[in-house]
Amino acid sequence: MASPASQGGRPRQPSLAQLRAFAAVAEHLHFREAAAEIGMSQPALSGAVSALEETLGVQLLERTTRRVLLSPAGERVAARARVVLEAVGDLLEEAEAARAPFTGVLRLGVIPTVAPYLLPAVLRLVHDAYPALDLQVHEEQTASLLEGLAQGRLDLLLLAVPLGVPQVTELPLFDEDFVLVAPKEHWLGGRGDIPRQALKELDLLLLDEGHCLRDQALDICREAGRDENTPVTTSAAGLSTLVQLVAGGLGVTLLPRTALRVETDRNDQLTTGYFADPAPSRTIALAMRTGAARQDEFEEFARALRGALRGLPVRIATD
Repeated sequence: MASPASQGGRPRQPSLAQLRAFAAVAEHLHFREAAAEIGMSQPALSGAVSALEETLGVQLLERTTRRVLLSPAGERVAARARVVLEAVGDLLEEAEAARAPFTGVLRLGVIPTVAPYLLPAVLRLVHDAYPALDLQVHEEQTASLLEGLAQGRLDLLLLAVPLGVPQVTELPLFDEDFVLVAPKEHWLGGRGDIPRQALKELDLLLLDEGHCLRDQALDICREAGRDENTPVTTSAAGLSTLVQLVAGGLGVTLLPRTALRVETDRNDQLTTGYFADPAPSRTIALAMRTGAARQDEFEEFARALRGALRGLPVRIATD
């Protein structure tokens, strides 16, 4: 293939449209699917990729009647093209945020043990106070959320802290106690002074591996003196299932206060008990990349959200 064309002795620069077209083809290895993804006609897409090959002076694709393959050079250029396009996207997002706060897209990541109980308040706040904000919610476990934040896939996280992750700034919202949920007629039901040591020998039901709430509950049990060899039955991927297992008499569990009403009010086969002070608790916060372009906006959002959550059975953090 010919060397890159030039004007006045300088190589021509590939356009963003050419890079987007090639990146789409590299992802799908199919011209029709790539064209549909980026809203371009197939002839225009093919022309853009050919123009990119001419500009760069390398063959990026191997075309046959049945399929499209990346050449070795194409694989390397595709990786670079994705980086360039992501950087351009970040540039546009930062410029948009600088023009006006609380406009454009806000990609919020939320852990599963928070999402059902706090999202109603979050959504009301956005609807009432920030109508120009395009809130996009992603429910994932903590590790996935942190990866998304680091990669720029997510802007802000709502989850349990501390995280202990470099380059992540935490904006605490509130502390909430854990409550013991047990089968009806359980000997600890209705008590308001349960000692933590009671957890040492109980048949404890927890969430599956990967949920931060599981790790927090295990930490509480270790602090209570529970032997690490004491069996813990892991039986549920979500709190609703966990509570149903408790109602069926398989054991007891720990629920955060914000989840208690939603998960237990509809089941008369459950009883609850509260721990003596200081009760085991967790802290819920917003988390953002340290030095984020929208840091002032996110800090203001945290202050507004604290106000919106004051009706919950939690201890609101101070600024």
